[in-house]
Amino acid sequence: MYKFLAAAAFAALISAFVSSPVAAGTTPAPRDAIAYIGYPNDGQVVPANKPFRVWFGLRYMGVAPKGVKYPNTGHHHLLIDTDLPPMDQEIPSDRQHLHFGAGETETMIELPPGKHTLQLLMGDDKHVPHDPPIYSKKITVIAK
Repeated sequence: MYKFLAAAAFAALISAFVSSPVAAGTTPAPRDAIAYIGYPNDGQVVPANKPFRVWFGLRYMGVAPKGVKYPNTGHHHLLIDTDLPPMDQEIPSDRQHLHFGAGETETMIELPPGKHTLQLLMGDDKHVPHDPPIYSKKITVIAK
């Protein structure tokens, strides 16, 4: 009996994750838009405790500063050592969620020694992810 209940609960949990779409913001984005990190590359060694350059790539969409509402545009947010935030809320602004609301397409960051993840997430004029959300692959860098 308990095995059946555990299996049923597990199946319900899995189906909730598989069949539920990810909630996103209300600003439309092109379905073919792509955000990517142009540098550094996945697995690359970067200097620890020294600034290094990160540049952002974007295809089939434009960059506009925060507060500017223009079709098919947004601005970059760099996520450091964290997962994607909720897609239907404003992107947090803290040490793990860096905002580039002036329309920047690169930055200099400094990381302590160790393994770190970087990921880009596009936000609309109000820092909310688009629909569909536009985000890059999460890459790993090693700071030495």
